[in-house]
Amino acid sequence: MRYFISFHVLLLMLLSTQPSIGQTIPDQSVTAVLWFQRSAEYRALCYQAYNLAELRAKEYLVNPDMEKQAAVIFDIDETLLDNSPSEALNIIDDKTYSQERWKVWSDLASAAAIPGSLDFCHFLARNDIQVIYVSNRQNTESMATLQNLQKWNFPYADRNHLYLKSDASSKEFRRNVIEKQYNVILLVGDNLSDFDLVFEDRSVNFGYKTVDSLRFELGKKFIILPNPMYGDWTKPLTGERKSWLNTKGK
Repeated sequence: MRYFISFHVLLLMLLSTQPSIGQTIPDQSVTAVLWFQRSAEYRALCYQAYNLAELRAKEYLVNPDMEKQAAVIFDIDETLLDNSPSEALNIIDDKTYSQERWKVWSDLASAAAIPGSLDFCHFLARNDIQVIYVSNRQNTESMATLQNLQKWNFPYADRNHLYLKSDASSKEFRRNVIEKQYNVILLVGDNLSDFDLVFEDRSVNFGYKTVDSLRFELGKKFIILPNPMYGDWTKPLTGERKSWLNTKGK
């Protein structure tokens, strides 16, 4: 299903003078999806992130904590699974994001694995480090989510390792629950709020000050993947209003 949205179709749309697309969805969203799907730089950044994550895990294994089972917390969307076809379909259909449209996509369980993600997760499993999936997908998407992860043979893809959204969008409570049971050595995501509650406030200077204050944790405990298509970074640009800028923050 991933390739039913043709790169050439998107490219033609980007160059087209059709008014309907330009009136509702800025060209930047088309460029973001094209970059995500077709740039070698995107793939390189993913491999770089997962190579660094493996180095950090190897450092832990030199002197592991014997009191608690080690674990790595992963976001799912645009961290382990590529949902850019869903974003591209919104553009082609001249629609904005909606939970209904998203669920039609997620129910297909056809998202591809992000470059480097599967190799790293299997490295963790071989070294007895648990893989924990924390996503803001709805609980109603649990079956399709597990099917999609299992399709690519992601380790620990079961209900005991999957923490989806119930009420609050913040992942802080779920992280705290996980940290009571495991020694979380890394957190991997495409959105800063995948890492810590402190990153959720972008109201002052786009959150730059918070990032600067925690810069030494980036690449150390926090491993971030590139995602220009949507995320919390759009909220200060729109006053957190719903718009073509998708703030779903999966």
